[in-house]
Amino acid sequence: MNVSIAKNETLLEVALAPLDFVRQVGLVIGFSLVTALAAQIVIPIGPIPITAQTFAVLLTGALLGSRLGAITMIVYLIEGASGLPFFSGGTAGLLHLMGPTGGYLIAFPAAAFITGAFAEHEWDRKFFTAAAAMAIGSIVIMFAGWMWFSLVMRTSPAVTLFDTVLKFVPGDIIKICLAAAVLPSGWKLIGKRRG
Repeated sequence: MNVSIAKNETLLEVALAPLDFVRQVGLVIGFSLVTALAAQIVIPIGPIPITAQTFAVLLTGALLGSRLGAITMIVYLIEGASGLPFFSGGTAGLLHLMGPTGGYLIAFPAAAFITGAFAEHEWDRKFFTAAAAMAIGSIVIMFAGWMWFSLVMRTSPAVTLFDTVLKFVPGDIIKICLAAAVLPSGWKLIGKRRG
């Protein structure tokens, strides 16, 4: 008896099939650069700016899947920590990773992995499930950022809740809705191409 388990694929795995090693490396580098570009879209409001990074992180996970999404974010962190001006507002360096906003950055691989895992289980095929997957990834980023900021600034998490989490919720809802709308549309286009 031959039993096989089909691997669920993400949107880009289907669109770019076969996804060989060279294409995987290209996607990892390309999406790390997209994340770096998104980090340059900055709205300075208090100690932690609003950026487009979370949009890029969640979409990367959903499009590349858990493994490649997490690897992409690790590559992005290595690029920024090594001195490339890839963090918000063109900042760079290992000290930036250890600073007050480091918790958000360090959570990027986990958020991309989680969002990608949901996408691999076909949560990216419908708007509401795609939005739910991305919301879970966003919560991971916000929670890590909140706890890290409180630790580094030596303040109570209750005191920092507004500056590190609550003021970002409306923007994250918009980013999640935009990213979640892209995925089902992409699947419909692929379906039409195949049909």
